[in-house]
Amino acid sequence: MDALLDLLNSRPLINGEEQDALGDPDAGRRWAREHGGDGSLAELTLLREARDVLRDVVRGSCSPVALGPLLEGVHQVPEVTSDGLQWAVRSPPHARLAVETVLAWAAIEHKMPGRLRPCANTECRLFLLDRSRANRARWCSMAVCGNREKARRHYERIR
Repeated sequence: MDALLDLLNSRPLINGEEQDALGDPDAGRRWAREHGGDGSLAELTLLREARDVLRDVVRGSCSPVALGPLLEGVHQVPEVTSDGLQWAVRSPPHARLAVETVLAWAAIEHKMPGRLRPCANTECRLFLLDRSRANRARWCSMAVCGNREKARRHYERIR
């Protein structure tokens, strides 16, 4: 789940400028390796595609069907171990990290529907996973986006 949020949040706005953790090949390789990937150019290309499609799916601007091409060549294979039956996911090596993020999204949608969402701050591009009991989290960061929104409302009230 952390890799999913990290991937979705790998293209933030900082001081009004978009930063892309996967845009620069060296930074992208570093990001991929930190998340268990190999950092190949094929992997980075697929991660950028997965990020963009997942972003649109989470925002609701595109159907989850758009994730289908990211799962081409992926198989679930049963493995019998001393602990019992387990299912292993097999994918092309360069696709493993992207596939894992799509599967993490699917698991969240199944276990915690509606909890993965964009920050309510319209000037923010980050996403959050609401783990609160009331399911009312709105901002990626209460200290940054939440505080800005509260300050904005306060300023409008006293004005």
